[in-house]
Amino acid sequence: MNTPVRRVALAVMGMIVLLMANLTYVQVVKAGDYRNDARNQRVLLAEYSRQRGQISASGQVLAQSVETGDRLRFQREYPDGPVYSTVTGFYSVLYSSSGVERSMDEVLNGNDDRLFARRLSDLITGRDPSGGSVVLTVDPAVQQAAYDALTSRDYAGAVVALRPQTGQILAMVSTPTYDPNKLASHSSEDQTSAWARFNDAEPPVLTNRAISETYPPGSTFKLIDTAAALQNGYTPDSQLTAASEITLQDTATKLENFAGTACGTGATASLRDALARSCNTAFAELGAQLGEDKIRAQAQAFGIGAAPPAIPMTVAPSTLGDIPDTASLQQSSIGQRDVRFTPLQNAMIVAAIANGGQVMAPYIVQQVLSPTLDVLDETQPDRLGRAMPADVAKTLTDLMIGAENRTQGGGKITGVQIAAKTGTAEHGTDPKATPPHNWYVAFAPAEDPQIAVAVLVENGGDRSLEATGGSRAAPIGRAVIAAGLRSGR
Repeated sequence: MNTPVRRVALAVMGMIVLLMANLTYVQVVKAGDYRNDARNQRVLLAEYSRQRGQISASGQVLAQSVETGDRLRFQREYPDGPVYSTVTGFYSVLYSSSGVERSMDEVLNGNDDRLFARRLSDLITGRDPSGGSVVLTVDPAVQQAAYDALTSRDYAGAVVALRPQTGQILAMVSTPTYDPNKLASHSSEDQTSAWARFNDAEPPVLTNRAISETYPPGSTFKLIDTAAALQNGYTPDSQLTAASEITLQDTATKLENFAGTACGTGATASLRDALARSCNTAFAELGAQLGEDKIRAQAQAFGIGAAPPAIPMTVAPSTLGDIPDTASLQQSSIGQRDVRFTPLQNAMIVAAIANGGQVMAPYIVQQVLSPTLDVLDETQPDRLGRAMPADVAKTLTDLMIGAENRTQGGGKITGVQIAAKTGTAEHGTDPKATPPHNWYVAFAPAEDPQIAVAVLVENGGDRSLEATGGSRAAPIGRAVIAAGLRSGR
């Protein structure tokens, strides 16, 4: 072969190698980037030409895809959008997705490995491809009651309701909320306008307060103190200070009971009375006596400080924060300082007490279904561990009954004994001038628990500095419990 021909051949071979390298780069290395690029109309058209699966609960459709007749064949529809948006999230052409729509996307769009046989069958038969469906654990009656109780009072807050024995989430509501139908519109102008409104709203509406935000738990933390005490030599009759105020150890800082009242009429109060009266001074003393190791170990037994399990949405971790000295421990022992819980975590704590001390993993997806409604997967209850022995849980339940019976506020349920604890949590840079967060955690019936709830009302609802967990959060929790017991699911 003469030199010119050899050079041409080498040049052609070099160009072929470069072409193959470029093809490999585009189809392998950059494939994901091109596929997920918002400007890739082919992916968008393919996605919206496929009927996305339903999200449902107890036979009620929460999200479905309907034919439109326009360029994007299917559009997402939420029949009771604002009621369930905390759970379903949204599915948007411009703004991606959230909630179950996001966490279960592979199932809903049909790309999940469990739907491989269906995809292969669709390809062979020429049938229109469609996604799988998701059945949730949510009880519509409980969800509606939680939504109504918060929105009718115009509160910013959250409610989580659990089945204690399984960890099933019966309700999860965060308010103020939004209508996901506005973001599902195929009109770019309508979507953009809705997105701007939702993001500018105050208080925020796109935030899931139930699992994505953490708050000081206030006096609901005293359940953790009490659980630790009962496992370390204390009894319900053990005596603690009844002083109206104490000085935090090695400081000049005063800590007082709510409204500066004494914890009873004597110099000391029993652990039973201290919990029923929610005495800060008594539990600050108890925390110091137990020590950080015992308090932290008990909190960890409830799951605090660990990476929380996905439900399948991501859950923010709850924490005790740093406790550098005894004074900090005393503040932490009443749920203040750096202690932060999600409402879901607080619901898990009372659910564990209701379940004889066993901590169950919370979950919201009950079943995954094929497009022909065959069950492909079903979530089984998962025991995470034991927070306390059963006899301690029973004793703590009795103490919580005493706390509930002293708690004011409306919504008491005739013939049903609730076990509960309230909390009024200071926060902000000027706590004494900032309306407190209000908590109510409870389960019922106390003798045979069927539902556990945690209620958070941000910034005192409509009572400002006078708000308490009993006045603001307790009536909501009782309404949710009543709905759960009526539903009987």
